[in-house]
Amino acid sequence: MLVFKFGGASVKDAPGVINLGNVISAYADKKLVIIVSAMGKTTNALEKLTRAYVNGSDDMNGIFEEIKAYHYNIIKELFGDNHPVFDEVANTFVEIDWMIEDEPHDDYDFIYDQIVSIGELVSTRIVNAWLNHQGFASKWLDVRGYIHTDNSYREGVVDWDKTCKSITGDIPSFLESSIVVTQGFLGGTSENFTTTLGREGSDYTASIFASCLGAESLTTWKDVPGILNADPKLFEDTVKFDELSYQEAIEMTYYGASVIHPKTLKPLQNANIPLLVKPFMHPDAPGTIIKENAAYTFTKPVIIVKNNQVLLSISTTDYSFISESHLSEIFGTFAAHHVKVNMMQTSALSFSICIDYSSERFMPLFQALKATFRVKYNDELTLITLRHYTANAVEQITAGRMILMRQTSRNTVQVVLK
Repeated sequence: MLVFKFGGASVKDAPGVINLGNVISAYADKKLVIIVSAMGKTTNALEKLTRAYVNGSDDMNGIFEEIKAYHYNIIKELFGDNHPVFDEVANTFVEIDWMIEDEPHDDYDFIYDQIVSIGELVSTRIVNAWLNHQGFASKWLDVRGYIHTDNSYREGVVDWDKTCKSITGDIPSFLESSIVVTQGFLGGTSENFTTTLGREGSDYTASIFASCLGAESLTTWKDVPGILNADPKLFEDTVKFDELSYQEAIEMTYYGASVIHPKTLKPLQNANIPLLVKPFMHPDAPGTIIKENAAYTFTKPVIIVKNNQVLLSISTTDYSFISESHLSEIFGTFAAHHVKVNMMQTSALSFSICIDYSSERFMPLFQALKATFRVKYNDELTLITLRHYTANAVEQITAGRMILMRQTSRNTVQVVLK
């Protein structure tokens, strides 16, 4: 049994959905669970819709109509003017209609999950319809009945025991007669509200299914030839890894490598399930395999770039040393505001932390810290991490830019740049 995950780029248009069907056809003799993300940039568009709804913006309905039109155009190109999936998708979009008719809920993260989750529900309806249209026996499942989480909206914490019990209870029997198509990124609470698992969380969803079902492997189909040492949009002469160990891949995702969600690898490592990263436009290409005992050589540093960073400098109001009790209070404040730390450094009188900027979370965090501490910050920064670095590579990366913070260890250099 295999688990496949298709990202938004792979199903961004009708030719992409058709290509997905072509990829599946090569595995007709296998039992398949297919996890699908929202189409193209739909998640970004739904985030924009969420902000417009919360802020009472005049363009809210226009944004929503554009999202609908984008999906209906794909359906029309695939099926013509008359197919039941039109009604299925329309009925799914009604969930947003119901929400935006009312006044916004006080909890932004709750609103976010109820609206943004619709992207995956719609994309899987279309993919499932296309597979059946092409003669595959394909069964659509609502993942919210299988991935069970707590009420941590936008960062749902998975109840593994309950989740695996649900997955193993139903899905093996479904696989005897059909392909299973379901959503990435989403979960459900005990109150039947929708949660999401963190941005780009479809990889994590796929690893949960693979782990619970004891899959032969998990394959994520990407718009790159495999895992590269750097983003080819930013750097020339990138190199592809044929193999990577779980440990090295976990390190890369921890520092922000976007090709794999950070939570994806641990469930696979625990179950010794290999992860394949393959190009969806060239399905016969080998891609990259991540497994326990991998053979690889770092001929170039791994370079990970995170833009839109904020560097906070936190100090006490009476100029006393930063103590363990201060650090405990600071980290408690970050945890309470669901803000992750990308890099940190302490000195006698200050504690510096680099984080992703979020328009919804940064100012509440800043104000909460200011209640106790003196806080300054720089924004619009870049955090660059180099694994297996060379002095020459670090010099080239930082040339002509102001270094606001730097950390160096045996294998890794991190720099915050202006």
